[in-house]
Amino acid sequence: MASPATALREAAGTGTVVGNLTEALTALFGSVAVAIVPLVTFRDELRARLRQTWPAGVPVLTEAVIMVASYLTFERGLGRIAADADIDTLAPTLIGAGHLLFADRQGTPPEADAVRKMVTTVLAGVL
Repeated sequence: MASPATALREAAGTGTVVGNLTEALTALFGSVAVAIVPLVTFRDELRARLRQTWPAGVPVLTEAVIMVASYLTFERGLGRIAADADIDTLAPTLIGAGHLLFADRQGTPPEADAVRKMVTTVLAGVL
């Protein structure tokens, strides 16, 4: 996650916030790393162990929340999102909604417009 996190952070202040997040979430949820999520959530003992270590929960999703939160913090500092934006709520909401869009690994991935619409909806109150 270090490389995508750096790329997203470096995108702060360029393009649009919605466009940057749409691209980052599409890359994240199209990756093999996210394909392991069902393997983790299927095993009770593994989930219990993960709750005891950092990052809490499913590591790839927790790291994704941290990545998005960092990006949103940079954008807030640049004045491109509201100063009172609740980043601690927005970041996991974007990851959760994105995960649900991409959850059907057997079907075709969602169109970029669907991802963009979700990002726009989640961020509507802070853009």
